[in-house]
Amino acid sequence: MSTPDAEPHAPPPEFAALCAQVGIELEAEDIGRLAGFIALLVDANTRTNLTGVRDPAELWTRHVFDALTLMSVLESADGPLDVLDIGSGGGLPALPLAIVRPSDRFTLLEATGKKCDFLEHAIASLGLSNASVLRGRAERLGHQVTEPALRGRFDVVTSRAVGRVVVAAELCVPFARDGGLVVLVKGAQAKEELAEAKKALHMLHAAPAGIVETPTGRLVVLEKLRATPKMYPRLDGEPKRAPLGVTGPPAGKPA
Repeated sequence: MSTPDAEPHAPPPEFAALCAQVGIELEAEDIGRLAGFIALLVDANTRTNLTGVRDPAELWTRHVFDALTLMSVLESADGPLDVLDIGSGGGLPALPLAIVRPSDRFTLLEATGKKCDFLEHAIASLGLSNASVLRGRAERLGHQVTEPALRGRFDVVTSRAVGRVVVAAELCVPFARDGGLVVLVKGAQAKEELAEAKKALHMLHAAPAGIVETPTGRLVVLEKLRATPKMYPRLDGEPKRAPLGVTGPPAGKPA
């Protein structure tokens, strides 16, 4: 797999404006590596469906900036942090965060082989010594307590576009340490989804810690209160097929 030139993928002015709006300051080296990530993503997307966004300028504003909005939550926690990103896909939000937060450690969990191949190539090409790929499903790895221990290990667990809050919570919370955080990248229905997940969070021994408004969406932050009951997460696909504690239609949809 070749490594494309990052130079044609410099950030558009809109990206700098968005960063300034929320107080994100980036070094020139960070910008160069982020451009390299964009170049890798654009190139790989011609062969593997990693994202529906094809325009590099839009990738900067919709994906890279969106990932960097998590910095406000990470900065609120004592570091260096051990971070797990579930369903990493094309490396979002984990790889942009790994670039700009080199003191934190990022593990990218992904179940699809071709996407794992891309993530490993991107990490090697960008020289990210603080990132690694974990192949498998969260439903299974969330029960792993032998070396390497995964359950109850991570300071922060992130996830983007893996499902409603009630689904993502069951997949993410078991990996967090007691007192750790889960950060879910969501959109306009964040408040409704969080309300829908109230019973599930109680069952998982987690609680809402706030919703952070960003220029590109909303971050739902959960805190793990104590150890997750051993039965969670359930079997492959079950969290999505039968969300915990939900009997009606999905949040935001009419009955």
